[in-house]
Amino acid sequence: MTHNSLIDRYKRYLLLEKNLSRNTINAYLTDLRKFNAFVEARQLTYQNITYNHLEEFVAELHDLNIVPRSVARIISGVKSFFRFLVLNDYISDDPAELLEIPKIGLKLPVVLSLEEIDAILGAIDVSTVEGTRNYAIIETLYSCGLRVSELTNLKFSDLFFDEGFIRVEGKGSKQRLVPISDIAIQKINDYLLYRKQMKVKKGNEDVVFLSSRGSAISRITVYHYIQQYADAVNLKKKIGPHVFRHSFATHLLERGANIRVIQEMLGHEKITTTEIYTHIDRNFLRQEIIEHHPRNKKSGNPTPTQR
Repeated sequence: MTHNSLIDRYKRYLLLEKNLSRNTINAYLTDLRKFNAFVEARQLTYQNITYNHLEEFVAELHDLNIVPRSVARIISGVKSFFRFLVLNDYISDDPAELLEIPKIGLKLPVVLSLEEIDAILGAIDVSTVEGTRNYAIIETLYSCGLRVSELTNLKFSDLFFDEGFIRVEGKGSKQRLVPISDIAIQKINDYLLYRKQMKVKKGNEDVVFLSSRGSAISRITVYHYIQQYADAVNLKKKIGPHVFRHSFATHLLERGANIRVIQEMLGHEKITTTEIYTHIDRNFLRQEIIEHHPRNKKSGNPTPTQR
């Protein structure tokens, strides 16, 4: 069996048995292609790969100056692929079993302040169909803490405005109910006045957010608009749609929300994924204390020699 046919079977395994989202599967396969290129360049097969080969592959990743976080992700994908090969009797022993994933430092995500979010929203021209839609998109991303793929896949059948909830399909096709703010409901309804007049492509009738061509708006399009508005207000931070999700979680924590509740809202399978926001919260707390501490000269308070 060829390498490509094995990878195709692995893809079906991830989709049908592991129930991963298409975006996650595409990420796995992109990383696996790097390993496949390594294997073919050395005229190896998956059956005769050894642990030493895998160490050589990892060393090559480092030589290419691939960042540790990406190296860890690639190794994780390779280990998953070899587990699949063993489970399906394509190989008898797993050469990747002892391959260690490098430890990486905690990387805190970018977070916007409420003032920065308001500035971005203020840069949107809501007198246009496009602007009204984009305002609703950004408000919903932030108010509901959604992933951009969850927003672009949002359907009318997922909206329960009278109850104050929307239904979201997250990773692994897992569904959850998320509270939606009155402001987000209002902004979506503002957009829907225009949406009713749009020519919709067949198969997109139930999709909430449409492109100008009448099909579901893409993640890339949402990203580009956010970049455009961030540039308009001269925002120095590098942001994308996910920043609004990070900001939502951080602002909830700062205001005393229970981390388990935030975990449920974000659709995190593990509490450890949500706990990164406690680090952001502590970082924010330290920044506030340093800024206003009476012993800190930057605070503007007089030092003993100034009194």
